[in-house]
Amino acid sequence: MTAELVRGQNHPLPQVRLEIRLSAGVPVLAGATLGDENGTVHGPQRVAHPGAPTLPGVEVPRQAATEHRLAVDLSAVPEAVHRVGVFLALPTGTTGPLRFGAVPAPRAAVHGPDGTEIARYTVSGLDTEAALIALELYRRQGAWKIRAMGQGYADGLPALLADQGLPEADTLAAAIHGTTNPGPTAAYGHDTHRANGTHRANDAVRNPYDTPAPENAPALDIPAPADAPTFGGPIDYSHPRRPRHTAPPSPTPAACPASDGQPAPPVAGDAVGWSMEERLYNQVWGMFEDLARTTAAYRSAVDFADTRLEKELDQALADPRARLGEGNAAVREAAQIRRDQLAGQARAALDRDLAQLTAESEVVEPALPPAYARWDSPAWHGYRVPTDPPMALRLGDLHLPESLPLRVPLLVRLPLEHGLWIDSGATAMPEGSFADSAALRQAAMETAVALAARLLAVHPAGELAVRVIDPAGAGTRALWPLTGAGVLAAPPATGAAGVTEVLEQLTRRVDLVQMAVRGGAAGSLPDDVDTARQLLIVNDFPHGFDDRAITRLRYLADEGPAVGVHLVLVADRADAAAYGPLLDPLWRSLMRLTPVPDEHLADPWVGHAWTYEPALVPVGSRIVEQVLGEVAAALIKHK
Repeated sequence: MTAELVRGQNHPLPQVRLEIRLSAGVPVLAGATLGDENGTVHGPQRVAHPGAPTLPGVEVPRQAATEHRLAVDLSAVPEAVHRVGVFLALPTGTTGPLRFGAVPAPRAAVHGPDGTEIARYTVSGLDTEAALIALELYRRQGAWKIRAMGQGYADGLPALLADQGLPEADTLAAAIHGTTNPGPTAAYGHDTHRANGTHRANDAVRNPYDTPAPENAPALDIPAPADAPTFGGPIDYSHPRRPRHTAPPSPTPAACPASDGQPAPPVAGDAVGWSMEERLYNQVWGMFEDLARTTAAYRSAVDFADTRLEKELDQALADPRARLGEGNAAVREAAQIRRDQLAGQARAALDRDLAQLTAESEVVEPALPPAYARWDSPAWHGYRVPTDPPMALRLGDLHLPESLPLRVPLLVRLPLEHGLWIDSGATAMPEGSFADSAALRQAAMETAVALAARLLAVHPAGELAVRVIDPAGAGTRALWPLTGAGVLAAPPATGAAGVTEVLEQLTRRVDLVQMAVRGGAAGSLPDDVDTARQLLIVNDFPHGFDDRAITRLRYLADEGPAVGVHLVLVADRADAAAYGPLLDPLWRSLMRLTPVPDEHLADPWVGHAWTYEPALVPVGSRIVEQVLGEVAAALIKHK
């Protein structure tokens, strides 16, 4: 079970290959220092930071972001290294906060290569600190342990590095800040380092395994206007570390006479990772970021072209002689032609990127394992109950208006760090999607059932138990795939008594597991406590819930994920309006999904509003019944 650490507490590390996940409420820099047995860091070459992200055994992100993932392989660090310090720092030269006391408490979690959480630590009590050591991995008698540090520095990164024994800490700190805050670089007034920007895999995905950028990474080739700044050049929104499928130049015409210069065919799983599953996961997130950035470049270029057109027209109209003269129409026509030329070049660049991403999607989609695949994928036809849980799950698809045919899977890591809220209320639905609210509520419940079926299918038998609260029995028809297959842990709970009973059981489980973890006896739970992960589906919330039940549900939403209790809430927020702001923390703690396409998700790089489409079963397909039949048979054998 996960160890919840407090400042100064240490914990043994059962594995040497780790993933350290860091999060803060604002963009921060992340890095690591490699010190000797006394904690001294011998030179800048022992500091992993955004400008030098890779050291033996350690790889850190390359940009400021609200969430990070660091890859650590302690078996690969030099023998002289006995301490690995993981640090966070607030960027300088930005409009963001200057002290950690003004932002949410940073959190750190250590995971094994299979995604299992080993330990977590919330750095609390911060005030004027601008940099801090969050965690320290240290070697003791041949074994590695983790220590919760929380050591803050009011003087920022220079003081932190100086405390590590670096003689030129100020110079190194300035270089680190400079790599992620280089100043204006865009010729069109669009900053490539947005306030919530991050590198390719920041998470949903926060990828610590990205490779260096190829020198020939393509950029948006729109010529800068005469009045544009000359210090930057066109924006390159391509992912700086994601390999692009470009054909290498031929050595000589004689050696390679037939070269058409076309991109090489994409390959499924060409991202970096420790397994094919992880490589596909990273590749999908790379496609997601590439699509976000190339669309941002297109929109920025078109916006600049429109702004330039308006400026030129205003200048023409400012002169009364030009406004009344015969040359006015010619000036307007020339300005429009320049605008259309810029916009056309931007669209051509976007179309090239979309063609490449579409070709990659056509190769990647059929290669995805069941946890990542659509329900109509051939991967489900040969389904067998797995022996290991997956590292991630597909919740649906995402797309942008400029690239309607291209869908990118929305993957989230498992186990779920937050509960899910499937909104059964009114949304910005496409015309003709649903005629009334009853149909929308039915669709929301069907979305929850499809999600539960997928989760059951991708977990080994007995490792996930699904429970349902349906106070009025309104979800009976939608629940039939689960109830008919007999894969629920218990019949759906109905009425106020059923609500109370299920919530009491799960609340008791959370309390007992937390006490066992804190007492170091995670394996000493009562026999009547189900050790499997629990997924609770609540339909028509808050119908059937009194104040005590609502308090328990909020407790499960906050404390449950850390100890294996996960929540899927099917609800219309308007139905809970009578509770006022009391339930606002609950809604904010859940990831909102919709049963119909809706623009409500934003990416962490440039903040586009993405259209989300749920992962539903095709009409008339019986694949879910077949899959749940396999799950039910495996559960019988497991018992």
